[in-house]
Amino acid sequence: MENQLKEPNFILTDLQTKSICHMKTSGKSYKYIDITKAINKEDLDSLPFSIRILLESLIRNCDNFHITTEDIENTIQWKKTSMTDVEIKFKPARVVLQDFTGVPAIVDFAGMRDAVAKLGGNPSIINPVCPVDLVIDHSVQVDFARSKDAATKNLQREFERNNERFAFLKWGAHAFDNLCIVPPGSGIVHQVNLEYLARVVFDDGDWLYPDSLVGTDSHTTMINGLGILGWGVGGIEAEAVMLGQAISMILPKVVGYKLTGEINPLATSTDVVLTVTKHLRQIGVVGKFVEFFGSGVTKLSIADRATISNMCPEYGATVGFFPVDKISLDYLRQTARDKEKIENVENYLQAVKMFRDYSDANQDPKFTEVFELDLGTIVPSLSGPKRPHDRVAVSDMKHDFEACLTNKVSFKGFGLPKEKCKTSVQFVYDGELYNLKHGSVVIAAITSCTNTSNPTVMLGAGLLARNAVYAGLNVNPYIKTSLSPGSGVVTYYLRESGVLAFLQKLGFDIVGYGCMTCIGNSGPLPEKVDEAIVQGDLVTCGVLSGNRNFEGRIHQSTRANYLASPMLVVAYALAGTVLIDFEKEPLGFGQNGKPVYLRDVWPSRLDIQEMEKQCVLPRMFKEVYSKIENGNSNWNALYCPTSMLYDWNPSSTYIKSPPFFKSLIQKQEKQSLDGMHALLFLGDSVTTDHISPAGSISRSSPAARYLGQNGIKPRDFNSYGSRRGNDAVMCRGTFANIRLKNKLIGREAPKTLFIPSMTEMDVFDAAMAYQDSNIPLIIVAGKDYGSGSSRDWAAKGPWMLGVKAVLAESFERIHRSNLVGMGIIPLQFNKGQSAETFGLNGFEKYSITLPDRIEPHMPVCVQTQCGKEFYVELRFDTDVEIAYYTHGGILNFTVASLLKSS
Repeated sequence: MENQLKEPNFILTDLQTKSICHMKTSGKSYKYIDITKAINKEDLDSLPFSIRILLESLIRNCDNFHITTEDIENTIQWKKTSMTDVEIKFKPARVVLQDFTGVPAIVDFAGMRDAVAKLGGNPSIINPVCPVDLVIDHSVQVDFARSKDAATKNLQREFERNNERFAFLKWGAHAFDNLCIVPPGSGIVHQVNLEYLARVVFDDGDWLYPDSLVGTDSHTTMINGLGILGWGVGGIEAEAVMLGQAISMILPKVVGYKLTGEINPLATSTDVVLTVTKHLRQIGVVGKFVEFFGSGVTKLSIADRATISNMCPEYGATVGFFPVDKISLDYLRQTARDKEKIENVENYLQAVKMFRDYSDANQDPKFTEVFELDLGTIVPSLSGPKRPHDRVAVSDMKHDFEACLTNKVSFKGFGLPKEKCKTSVQFVYDGELYNLKHGSVVIAAITSCTNTSNPTVMLGAGLLARNAVYAGLNVNPYIKTSLSPGSGVVTYYLRESGVLAFLQKLGFDIVGYGCMTCIGNSGPLPEKVDEAIVQGDLVTCGVLSGNRNFEGRIHQSTRANYLASPMLVVAYALAGTVLIDFEKEPLGFGQNGKPVYLRDVWPSRLDIQEMEKQCVLPRMFKEVYSKIENGNSNWNALYCPTSMLYDWNPSSTYIKSPPFFKSLIQKQEKQSLDGMHALLFLGDSVTTDHISPAGSISRSSPAARYLGQNGIKPRDFNSYGSRRGNDAVMCRGTFANIRLKNKLIGREAPKTLFIPSMTEMDVFDAAMAYQDSNIPLIIVAGKDYGSGSSRDWAAKGPWMLGVKAVLAESFERIHRSNLVGMGIIPLQFNKGQSAETFGLNGFEKYSITLPDRIEPHMPVCVQTQCGKEFYVELRFDTDVEIAYYTHGGILNFTVASLLKSS
């Protein structure tokens, strides 16, 4: 179902004519764009490999309309133009979706078809024009754990909860061209992408060209580890790409990150990525490409590289790119890719100078700036308790957590008085008496594609479990332990190696194949545990091998959450607390009463590597992925219609016709936004989890009230993520995170003040009161507004609440783009300025006047009714973004363009 590259229907430019070459590989003749014909050798040799991929795409797709020869020239002159915020366009080869973002995308496509039909057009013009791979992986929840049939039960419950959503997606697979759906229970999108969906090079018809993609999850960057250029975009922008639009982007600076040495025996790739994340966060790489080079790369497997690339959003870059080399080809063989395709990959990339030899310093490009890390300096680490870039060495963990307890409330503090730090609560579980304290581990999850894609750390966890069982150790039964692999291949090699039984002995039974705990689908804790936490106001902990640990994300009862390697997840589960010094204190006591230390059960790197060689085999990948698209009995039993237009069910609380296309053809007038009230007045690092949570729906929330009014019982509320196809639920879930810190009310709560009457309300209710009073809204925030997962509803939700603008000190890249895509104005304080600079408190009325001619980055005047006046930067970064805004958003702009040309 690949995208058939048509012969260009425009006059070829001279550059295209001289760049089209031919080669014969794997017994077939192909055409390809040879970038060596477009640029002199010296300039090409100095060009980062990631920019070479952009250049090839620009030349191949140049039509002097969407993509111009000026885009190509600017990219050829990258070293100079990347310093001046030059805009280019980019057409990725494909799009990757997961179900939380895939459902709203298909809902929007169905809504666009309806709108086109109502306007008298042909609805079939609404179709993906490039391959779209959708993996259903975000819905499954850890309802059942610590039993061998947990995965089967969780999958069954997943289908019970999400039957309507899944049937809708199945309809989409039939209704739309170029849409491939990987059914539930198959794995995590990024791991499936790495192990199966990735092409590396498209051999499409009679053309060869590099695989590239955008995805609707920020961790799409995981694929960079295999040498495929790809990154996360908002669902709104991805939908435009699916409709044939080029991505508008600033030609990025490229940071070279040189790796030397090799990882010491006690450290893992997880420790590497946590160290890299903290380092690059400190450097500041937001909006930049990071490209890895140096001899140290040769010591990293593709799984290691993918782990580092996966957490690219946490260190803030657009991509974390490892160009293709021989180890990449070995990985394609290990994962049972076709021999002919591997031959095409090697021959093509060699021909166009995109194949890397990391040991050859002569191949090193010229980067914007260079930083270096000696892998030998890496030590075992965790990150937390509230952010993924707050790395803590394991050796410092006990002291660090003790300090966090009494530090003032912050990303590294909980603000406990010293006299409460020793609080202990007794409870009975399964007839036994236990104590919970601050630092007690209540969730221990081997989860997330970040680590479950890496056989080294997964087998390492299994060997540690084996050694612990042999030593007579066990895990307290009240700790919610779980193992959620990113693909069926993991189960295969864990079972074949014999270590799965030992993980299960410690309670790490397989609970399903999906994001699960990492996305917040950790399921309920035992009731007695929850009660003890509440009784003692305890700061209990989750330890997970994930990539996100923001407040309120993992579980509402775990105020502290730490990211760690799968091996350390097992270690802290055995210890039962993070308040342990592994060097001095034992994990526990064996059957003979002797203390057992972590060093006694930690497996050697040699043992892990030997097991990996014996047990991770191509036949496993071939067997698992040969039947992945066939689905399972639950999926195959789903009924779905086959009509071109979707038959909306007006009583559905899952799937609802979207409200975004009512003014499809009408341009949005440039507005003077007068008398806006602040819906929220926020601080730094407000994440998309704060704005649009994906987890469970609180029984006291506006969304719960809506569902209750529609006859839905609390047990069937499901999660916000699973209901993203229904705007009525999602707008009520906007800013519904219990950890939201709104300065207008001075505490953590999903509440705000309706300022005209100074009444405290749920955020949704206040927004509706403002709409009833015809008062437009603004959000005022600090640094890094919208950080975290790319989430289109974090922009759609505020749009539905009536938010016209967001004024912040800085924005996360994807979220700023999403705001623009919904027609919300992003405004940024000038450097060194903030709300505090101007004495703002959120109770003012704000007025903004946009001039007749809007320009990217122009200064805009903000006035308050108190007489204050100051200038901020208009964060429309390109002329195309201004066009999106004037049309009321990117989707309206795109559909209007399609109608005009059809």
